[in-house]
This record gives sequence, C-alpha cells and structure tokens, in this order.
Amino acid sequence: MPEPRPHLGEPLALDLLNTRWIAASGRQDLLTDVAGARQWLADNDLDLPADAATLRALVTAREAILRAVQGETADDLNAVLEHGRIRRALTPDGPATLPEVGEPAWLPGWLAADNLLHLLASSPDRIKKCAHPQCILWFLDTSKNGTRRWHSMAACGNRAKATRHYAKKTQAEHSE
Repeated sequence: MPEPRPHLGEPLALDLLNTRWIAASGRQDLLTDVAGARQWLADNDLDLPADAATLRALVTAREAILRAVQGETADDLNAVLEHGRIRRALTPDGPATLPEVGEPAWLPGWLAADNLLHLLASSPDRIKKCAHPQCILWFLDTSKNGTRRWHSMAACGNRAKATRHYAKKTQAEHSE
C-alpha cells in the first residue's frame, strides 16, 4: 500500500499527530480503521499487532498529545501515561530501559506519549505546527537557528511563496 501521508519521519509523538492531514480532497485521517493503525505501526518500525483496541488507544493518545502541545491540558496525556511505566533492568546486553503496559493495546500510544515527554524535556520550543494556514501537520524544528516555519518547504513553503507572489502581482496590476 503506498503511503498516503504527506509528511513522515518526525519523532513518534509528532508522527502520531501527523496521522491527520489536509489533502486536495479535504481532511484525511489515517486512523479511521485497523488497517490505518497497522500502517502507522509499520511506518514507525513498531512490530506490534493492530486491532480495534490498539486503534482506540492510538486515537486517544493522539488527542491527548494534541491537547498537550497546544497547551490546553496535560490531564489527558497523564491519563495515557498511566497505562504504563518504565522499568530499568540489567540485561545480557547491559542496562536497559523497558516499557511496561498493563494492556498491550496501549503500548504504541503510550510510547508516543512518552516520546512527547522527552521532546518537551529536551526542546519544547522546537515542537511546531506548520505555519501554512491550511496545514495541520507538526514537526520538530531541527534547523540550526530554530526558525523553520513549514513542515516542508517543498509543499507548504512553496504554496506560501506562490500566494505572496500572486498577491503582489495582483496588487501591482490593480495599481496601474
């Protein structure tokens, strides 16, 4: 199945947010069925089963992450995080940090919520929503000076430039 989403490769929490996007045909949502959940798990190299419970947990985690990054509430994110914990252990390969969840369906959503905590601890000001008014995608700004505005310069950045150019051209034609 070809990847329908326009933007991949963000940290897990932001990639979960980016399971919704705007296409020429309107608003899209990868997480409307188990096949979409399976696709998201595969996109993120999570070799975990997908079922209806996993889909519900992912959608719940996505909404909680969105509210947290928008500064609305941390309560929902904390509720997702209550489904699991980190266990430290010494393994044959050395020290390890192991996630544990009570219900396996919560593991992918819990991992995304935990990832958001790491992003907030290391670079909260680098978590950004694309500046294009018709875009709902998120990205981690990894630019040197932290001034990136678009999830993709080739997509939204170029659309914004074209809009500005057209507005200038139209204004110049009307002032003649």
